Amino acid sequence: MATNEAFSRVKIDAQLMDAGWNLTDGRSVRFEYPLQDGTKADYALCSRRGHSLAVLEAKRASINPPEAEGQALAYARQLKVPFIFLANGEEVWFWEWETEAHPRQIKTVFSQPDLERRAAKQKLRVDPLTIAIDKHIAGRPYQQECIDTLCAELNLGRRKMLVEMATGTGKTRTAAALIKRLFQANAITRVLFLVDRINLAKQTEDAFCEYLPDYPCHIMRSGKFKDEKVITIATLQTFIGEYANFSSGYYDLVISDECHRSIYGKWSGVLKHFDGVQVGLTATPCVFRDLDNLPDPEDGAFIKDTLRFFEVEQPTYRYTLRQAVQEGYLVPYQIYKAMTVRTAAEGGFEVRRDELDWSAMDEQTRNEFEVLFAGQECITVDPSALERKFTIPERNRSMVREFREVLEKGFMGKDGVRREPQWGKTIVFAVNKRHAEALAQMFDQAFADKKPSPEVRYADFVVSGMGGDDTADAAMRIERFKKEQFPMILVSVNMLDTGFDYPEAVNLVFARFTRSATLYQQMRGRGTRKADHIKKVNFTMFDFVGVADFHGDDEDELPDGGFTTQSKPRDPNREPRRLLTLDVHDHIDPTTRGWVIDDSGNFAPTPEDEALAVGLGIRFEAWLARQTFNSDQMRLLRLIESQIKANASDLESFETYHFRQSPFSENGGIQRARQVFGGAERLDEMLARLNDALFTAPADGERTAGARSQAS
Repeated sequence: MATNEAFSRVKIDAQLMDAGWNLTDGRSVRFEYPLQDGTKADYALCSRRGHSLAVLEAKRASINPPEAEGQALAYARQLKVPFIFLANGEEVWFWEWETEAHPRQIKTVFSQPDLERRAAKQKLRVDPLTIAIDKHIAGRPYQQECIDTLCAELNLGRRKMLVEMATGTGKTRTAAALIKRLFQANAITRVLFLVDRINLAKQTEDAFCEYLPDYPCHIMRSGKFKDEKVITIATLQTFIGEYANFSSGYYDLVISDECHRSIYGKWSGVLKHFDGVQVGLTATPCVFRDLDNLPDPEDGAFIKDTLRFFEVEQPTYRYTLRQAVQEGYLVPYQIYKAMTVRTAAEGGFEVRRDELDWSAMDEQTRNEFEVLFAGQECITVDPSALERKFTIPERNRSMVREFREVLEKGFMGKDGVRREPQWGKTIVFAVNKRHAEALAQMFDQAFADKKPSPEVRYADFVVSGMGGDDTADAAMRIERFKKEQFPMILVSVNMLDTGFDYPEAVNLVFARFTRSATLYQQMRGRGTRKADHIKKVNFTMFDFVGVADFHGDDEDELPDGGFTTQSKPRDPNREPRRLLTLDVHDHIDPTTRGWVIDDSGNFAPTPEDEALAVGLGIRFEAWLARQTFNSDQMRLLRLIESQIKANASDLESFETYHFRQSPFSENGGIQRARQVFGGAERLDEMLARLNDALFTAPADGERTAGARSQAS
């Protein structure tokens, strides 16, 4: 038994050192610490001044750590320390025994500074409900009700909460006011705010600098961290590669704001790493009657994963679009529906051989079409393949002309009332970069008479996908759209669909179809914000792809005729034909990536290399979540991960010979790796699984946070 526990203590010592503890200074960690009743605590963890903060009870690997809670509690009472760690070399459990009934499993032992902050917080904490909410930040009644609800749940010991608030109702303001109240109550000392894209991180940083000037914040960049800041804002893509560098006790509060769908599923290890209160913010309704039969299966999976992660059957607090419109905090909308003949064709549309100009095709394109026709005179095309495999320029021009004509003449709603869209800032949702470029040029030509001079862009475009097609100066273009008169129209691909805050947007043009109900509602939410200074009373959705009917968007959803419709609903009993879907996968060619020199004269990866490293990191996390490893194996795997990401553009696989290279060669090399994984055969099996998960081409339809296609 003693030998088995000794093995555990070797691992526990390594875990303490991984968390930054000094085991040899005679002050930070005290071993076999004698107590008043003659017993000895396995470990006493102390502050940098030598004051005891916690006991750590070590058990052999075969013992479940919580079984030692009675013994550890007796030690903690004698030492008068508020914290208990229970460990067996594989698992670590943490217990704030004075305020909680049971210990909970955590990922790592807390670092010494984290434990010191946790102890100070416990001594100084007051009931958050006794602290006034800053009404200059969150002045609306529902925002204050939300904050009170979350604080009441905290007082009950809840550690996971989910907030559903409609787009435009001030989730960021509400979060900022909650953070301020919890700081003032000494309930938290550090905050992590996770977002989905860098432009949302910048938007959040601007908001927090305005709302929370006394609480320094920063945006985390890869490999660059500012420990002096108490609020960290990070994209999921960046943080996946950084979170393992922190102890589980670093953040007391983790807020995830509309993160990538898999944040609560296969990449939830990012959130589970920290022993902090978890708050999720979403504008996506999480209450659906039949999650198994949504048009996009990912919607149901996302909602299930979200509810399961936060351990709730419904959101902790909800404030819906209907409520917001009824109470006057958001504006209603009207829908103009019109589809081209091709787009509206039931069961797809036919393309004949003689419709195509074969003489204008290059050899590769001609060969592709020959394969598609396969000797037949026509093929049937799914409209959702438009702009992915096929483009019809006249279709795009028709949408642009229709938009201009409706702006000038208005349209008749189903209630017989004439509707007049407001001239003003317009967001257009496109399929891909080529589609966005084409639409931007067509809109620019159609509104040439509205420009002050020919070189001014009436319409521009921005593209996001973390790949070679990304718009390099996207932030500048978005800022120009928001702050200057021109461009008046901004065409977006995955850039303005979610999280984009711009109240002056009065028109949304859907030139892209999506089966995802959650994404559709996010896109629709770009127009809901009020803008009294431009006399905005509603906004208009121009649906040129049938997406509103597909999602059943009708006047019954909102009060007072919030919708107006023109086309008949889709027949729910229609049996669709089997279609030929002409959609192809595409990705950046790794052989085209190069290296550049940064301002300091050091080698730095190009954006393509960084995107590839992010993608590999995400795949690594997804693979890791499906495996079971002990602590020694995890330590070596993290080192493997760092080397794979550092050499992302050059690696096609990770092989045993890599263990003979630095930094593995300085840590036992291949022999150590075989020992840790139980022999050469098991090591080879593990590497084969790892290589298959990381370097095998993704299956059709796979989506990663590193390549946010959001294609539907």
